[in-house]
Amino acid sequence: MGSSAPGPVFEDFEPKGACACPGCADRRRTRLLPVRDGGHPAAGGARRALVAATAASVVLGGGAVAAAAPAPQAEGPGTNRAADPGPPTEQGGQSGLHGAPGRPAQGAPAHLRPITRAEIINRAKAWVAAPVPYNMDAFWTDGYRQDCSGFVSMAWDLGTNEWTGSLAQFAVRITRDELQPGDILLFHNPSNPTKGSHVVIFGGWTDHTKSYYTAYEQTPPGTRKQATPYAYWKNSANYVPYRYKGLATGTGGGETGTATDAGAQNPSAAFPGASMFGPGADNAHVTRLGQMLVKRGGARFYTEGPGPRWGSADLNATRAFQQAQGWTGADADGIPGAATWALLVQGGGKDIAPAAPAPAPTPGPATGQAGTPAGLPAYPGRSFFRVGQDNAYVTQLGRRLVARGFGRYYTSGPGPRWGEADRRNVEAFQRAQGWSGAEADGYPGPETWRRLFA
Repeated sequence: MGSSAPGPVFEDFEPKGACACPGCADRRRTRLLPVRDGGHPAAGGARRALVAATAASVVLGGGAVAAAAPAPQAEGPGTNRAADPGPPTEQGGQSGLHGAPGRPAQGAPAHLRPITRAEIINRAKAWVAAPVPYNMDAFWTDGYRQDCSGFVSMAWDLGTNEWTGSLAQFAVRITRDELQPGDILLFHNPSNPTKGSHVVIFGGWTDHTKSYYTAYEQTPPGTRKQATPYAYWKNSANYVPYRYKGLATGTGGGETGTATDAGAQNPSAAFPGASMFGPGADNAHVTRLGQMLVKRGGARFYTEGPGPRWGSADLNATRAFQQAQGWTGADADGIPGAATWALLVQGGGKDIAPAAPAPAPTPGPATGQAGTPAGLPAYPGRSFFRVGQDNAYVTQLGRRLVARGFGRYYTSGPGPRWGEADRRNVEAFQRAQGWSGAEADGYPGPETWRRLFA
């Protein structure tokens, strides 16, 4: 041929995008072939192969590449996917908030913004309700980047868009047992941050086994909330629990007290949350609660301990302390809230009042048995005869049962702590009255009490 045609000219093409900032523009120019679920851009080899194939078509004089591999297809609704798509493996970097159409907004705040656990979860729920599409180059209407770390930045109200490599500086590391709603589970892969790094918000355990929890997360195709195995579907051993440093103290336990929690100034005294107390709780906060209650007059509720496992002694001692403050109803439910905790930590409020002595049984004129009709001891109420109760009325009841010949189930005692032996002896007495069903449940009511002491 007499002349050669000039070779093809290749140049980068920058597509239109929502954000015009230099960082996002540069990222769009350098991104080549996306990987599913927001994966890392394809290696440079893929680009070289594509260029080589195009050049070959020119050299051969053809208008098409004969053996070119088909381009990867985006997944549609009908595409088979794993049960869980897994976390995205690439994110944007640190940046300020963005406003439409992608202009930088305010910079980072000078200090951590205080936020409660409830506020964190409510902010996370707002994206779930939207739902916000996953896109590490786009910014939602609130200015936060629409990837996993942007989601946490939004929920924690950081005022900046962070990434998995920087979120830890806003938090303190905690243990699995300390996890509470609003904390995060973070996996940052320092050797290759674009491979596997992900972060989710902990929303609470789904059951007592603590093998599944409710996770709030930003992952393709968009924000979701779902039960998730601890710590995550993939790379489970690499996820680390963290708690936001600026966490503000919220109320708990149904309290309406106005005491100021010392935890706002003293992190070691911060209220750990009502979820750390109650049936099934086993942690150092329970031990500390018991120790503080003992100092405030609650020693009589503990036959041993205090210890880390929540029990009826903790419930009854807490309720007694709450009642000593004049609280009633839901405010004295035996579960410590922020106001209860603050009073105990600061040494404020009133101490637990000493137990009132049980009324002495009145001996009968002829038999010497307690409780003639004229001197029948007053029935104290059903609440004194339940699992975990420890009081003089239980002892009085047990001694009367023995005196009446219904003490066969006691192997020791009777004593002040209500137990199964007390219940079975009461049940035997009730059945001896000809009662059955709910009338012979082993828990003394007013008529059982009257007949027993008459």
